[in-house]
Amino acid sequence: MPIFSAPDGTRLAFHLRGEGEPLVVLPGGPMRASAYLGDLGGLDAHRQLVLLDLRGTGESGKPADPGTYRCDRLVDDVEALRRHLGLERMDVLAHSAGGSLAMLYAARHPERLGRLALVTATPWALGLPATAADRLAAARLRASEPWFPDAFPAFEAWLDGTGDFDPVFLPFFHGRWDDTARAHADREQTETNDDAAEVYGGDGAYDPAATRSALARERDPAEGVPRGRGGVPQPCGPYAVMKRSRNLSMPHRGAFPAGLRPSVQPQSATRSRTSLSWATIVTGTSLPVSPAVTVGTGWWSPRKTSTVSSSP
Repeated sequence: MPIFSAPDGTRLAFHLRGEGEPLVVLPGGPMRASAYLGDLGGLDAHRQLVLLDLRGTGESGKPADPGTYRCDRLVDDVEALRRHLGLERMDVLAHSAGGSLAMLYAARHPERLGRLALVTATPWALGLPATAADRLAAARLRASEPWFPDAFPAFEAWLDGTGDFDPVFLPFFHGRWDDTARAHADREQTETNDDAAEVYGGDGAYDPAATRSALARERDPAEGVPRGRGGVPQPCGPYAVMKRSRNLSMPHRGAFPAGLRPSVQPQSATRSRTSLSWATIVTGTSLPVSPAVTVGTGWWSPRKTSTVSSSP
């Protein structure tokens, strides 16, 4: 297990899977160990995955200053990883809450970022959280599934503040609710640093206006990047501020689309992410609306949050 030091001396770990051109992977949670990402549904057959354990998670050490768990302060750790790897520019894939960290890195170090993929990432860093109405609209797309009648009322009550968190609606956070998803959900508590998660999106973590401005600056197109099958859709919703971006839709919905799981065939799991434009937005819903509609994304942890705030 490779180890490197953050600027403040915190010992950080990352895990390597596969061979080939490196792809740095930032986990979600927030502040969940990278182990849950596995091999990203077979993506390690195409790229060498560099799975970072954020400080205080997985095999990484805990910092002396808990304030450094804040999303904007974690940007320095990502840059330290790039330097440790000896990369002039690096490609980054970020999942869920890790998407805000990736956006902040892109805004602060644009010259160090090659290509970027955001997978079911609600753009908290852009000041555009998903609303309860958004989440319910996406949840209703699962109405044909057998667990829906019990899950939806509890989910609705939780979102409007009249009910507590109930594990019965965990299926909404997964693209497919089966034994693999249940095992994934069962590991969440042991793989997540709850104290760090409380700090991640705290006061001062985001400056949406500055981030949007930085991401909106024109960039040279990435060289030698194929457009992939089906062409390049126009950027949509809040991600329209990100130049040279494209939006893709996964066939399943939720914060953990089936394509992230090792049990899925690599062909279907990797096709949309091996041909990255500068910014590829992979949403977890087939609705023709903003990726912010995706159920189960955001920096908050569903297991320990009784209500959903409308701001980071």
